[in-house]
Amino acid sequence: MAKPVSIEVWNPNGKYRVVSTKPMPGTRWINLLIEQDCRVEICTQKKTILSVEDIIALIGDKCDGVIGQLTEDWGETLFAALSRAGGKAFSNMAVGYNNVDVNAANKYGIAVGNTPGVLTETTAELAASLSLAAARRIVEADEFMRAGLYDGWLPNLFVGNLLKGQTVGVIGAGRIGSAYARMMVEGFKMNLIYYDLYQATRLEKFVTAYGQFLKANGEQPVTWKRASSMDEVLREADVISLHPVLDKTTYHLINKERLATMKKEAILINCSRGPVIDEVALVEHLKQNPMFRVGLDVFEDEPYMKPGLSEMKNAIVVPHIASASKWTREGMATLAALNVLGKIKGYPIWGNPNQVEPFLNENAQPPAASPSIVNSKALGLPVSRL
Repeated sequence: MAKPVSIEVWNPNGKYRVVSTKPMPGTRWINLLIEQDCRVEICTQKKTILSVEDIIALIGDKCDGVIGQLTEDWGETLFAALSRAGGKAFSNMAVGYNNVDVNAANKYGIAVGNTPGVLTETTAELAASLSLAAARRIVEADEFMRAGLYDGWLPNLFVGNLLKGQTVGVIGAGRIGSAYARMMVEGFKMNLIYYDLYQATRLEKFVTAYGQFLKANGEQPVTWKRASSMDEVLREADVISLHPVLDKTTYHLINKERLATMKKEAILINCSRGPVIDEVALVEHLKQNPMFRVGLDVFEDEPYMKPGLSEMKNAIVVPHIASASKWTREGMATLAALNVLGKIKGYPIWGNPNQVEPFLNENAQPPAASPSIVNSKALGLPVSRL
């Protein structure tokens, strides 16, 4: 039996009991729940990842809904416990839900929420930041300065790669991949090659229009190309950013063989899902190719890194912070809370989970709807006409 977990309580006399397994940024999400007669309990346990037993203790005998995190194992055991407590909804404070057994949630009639539509630009910005930091060897140079090793300018000191006129490759040109591509094309005048199962028409039109603008101003126009295969992107691009979904077909998408097809001085960026890259193969490739560089926000066995990765000077590693802008994280907390609240109150499901601006307007009440419920069809939940 897990020990009792420490909590912070808001509106103790509220009719509905909503539990958050972690403190979340901002207070708007708390206030929105309180305004609808919810008692809000926030776990304050000094523990990065709560165990299943910890969460069962949090749920207790009566719980209407839970807001949880991507690091938690939401499967049969937790959904059974939430169902016994009278729970109707669970929401990840994340767009991904690889940690959730949706079939188990369906079995118990529990709605599963996520938070899309609020991470696009923030995640793309971090991918662009890692691209630039890797190209110009910023982390290496920063460590060099802090170690007191700089004693004067040298012609070959931390020589990196110029991005202008090079080719950026995008694998997965959805919302985030396309936003990243636009940043790199417009910001650094890079040419684009992308691979996606679906044609990214808006992205193609953007690059075409920007190329025409550059040409009209006497500059070299940028170009775009839709690759016929992912391997074509890996062979031709100087900077490659990964933005696929994670499923059986994309597990270890980047392996030893595909790393070998990339340019010796290529830059590989991953802000999608850690298991997309075979991390053991990546470490070996970094050792054998010192001018090959990588920027990683996610890891195969998060929160751990494969042996040797942290020692690689040609690797930039950050702790899953792609969505870590104040606006985005507060927005994620708000959407997660409204997912749970909507199911408790019997609201319909928002028609387009990628257009969530009405829920984020702090100067107005949010729509009477759940922003994004991934199993709404399986549960037969109605869709909002708003």
